[in-house]
Amino acid sequence: MWRALASNALTILVVGLFLIGGLILWGQSQYKSEGPLETAMCLQVKSGSNMTRVSQQLEDEGAISSAMIFRMGADYTDKAQQLKAGSFLVREGASMAQIIDDITSSGASTCGSEIEYRVGVTRVQTRVRELNPATLEFVEIASFEAGEEETPAEYAEKRQDADTRYRVSVAEGVTSWQVVEALKGIDALTGEVSEVPAEGMLAPDSYELAPGDDRATVLQDMQAKQQLRINAVWESRQDDLPISSPEEMLILASIIEKETGVPHERGQVASVFVNRLEKGMKLQTDPTVIYGVTKGQGVLGRGLRRSELRRATPWNTYVIDGLPPTPIANPGLASLEAAVAPEETNFVFFVADGTGGHAFAETLDEHNRNVAKWREIEAERNSSSN
Repeated sequence: MWRALASNALTILVVGLFLIGGLILWGQSQYKSEGPLETAMCLQVKSGSNMTRVSQQLEDEGAISSAMIFRMGADYTDKAQQLKAGSFLVREGASMAQIIDDITSSGASTCGSEIEYRVGVTRVQTRVRELNPATLEFVEIASFEAGEEETPAEYAEKRQDADTRYRVSVAEGVTSWQVVEALKGIDALTGEVSEVPAEGMLAPDSYELAPGDDRATVLQDMQAKQQLRINAVWESRQDDLPISSPEEMLILASIIEKETGVPHERGQVASVFVNRLEKGMKLQTDPTVIYGVTKGQGVLGRGLRRSELRRATPWNTYVIDGLPPTPIANPGLASLEAAVAPEETNFVFFVADGTGGHAFAETLDEHNRNVAKWREIEAERNSSSN
């Protein structure tokens, strides 16, 4: 009898262990396999929340199949106490394991609201945007330009939201003075800027910010990135170029940047200036004359006067030989690359062609014909606008 009871108990124990093992394997499979979410969503984890609340929220939203398995997985991986506050993108089909990794790792929000400060050549614009989880695209909900008396209510609202992300985007061709002035106007930043960084030494790019970041530190990050680009591009330069140092490369790249915004033209524009330098011709480029007038402090806002084209300044390439003494703006990576790898052409002239690009020429006669065409286009535009 006792033997029978012992045998039955052992059988029950074995079956129980087998069932438990199967349950564990099933739970692990549920935890790691693709989840039920059909459309990406933005999960907001409020400060002071916990895994129990988050797991129930995810189950209610249809992002996970079981809040209990989610919590058990967080406990098993020792992540239950690592929950971060923020707004997190949960992609369609995300597994419980992926979601837990996202909400317990860096704490940086991956969806929700973003405030972007765009530093352009002619204006500084602030945009308030919201990520649409379904399309993974930002939707603008408000914008305003620096200097406006009133800012949108949405901006003030998002500035109070701890989950809001911040970034500053610097366009190619802005001057260092323009960047510094723009940073001074960003109320999310702190600290003073003791001096304007050297012209050309700030990398045009997009930079993540955090409220309270120091302005000088942001500028240091921009300088460090530009220096890395300069070093890498200089190492890749073509042989026999008429520039002898990274500093000259930076100056040439800044001129290329200011002369064209058409990506496929950069190599041709670079070839014109390289050919002129090799022939001992003056560069004769208007952006350098403008820099001699403004020193990079703002936009000229009008055409150049004849007297300014004749006036001797260190940057007036109608007067001086060779390159000016400093860059005239902060060039982007593509212009740096064009400066050391120009296209092989015989072009020594170019002029606007009316389409946003330029007409290039090898001879003065050809160039004069292109100039005449451009003046006809200008005249037609002026007459139609009157």
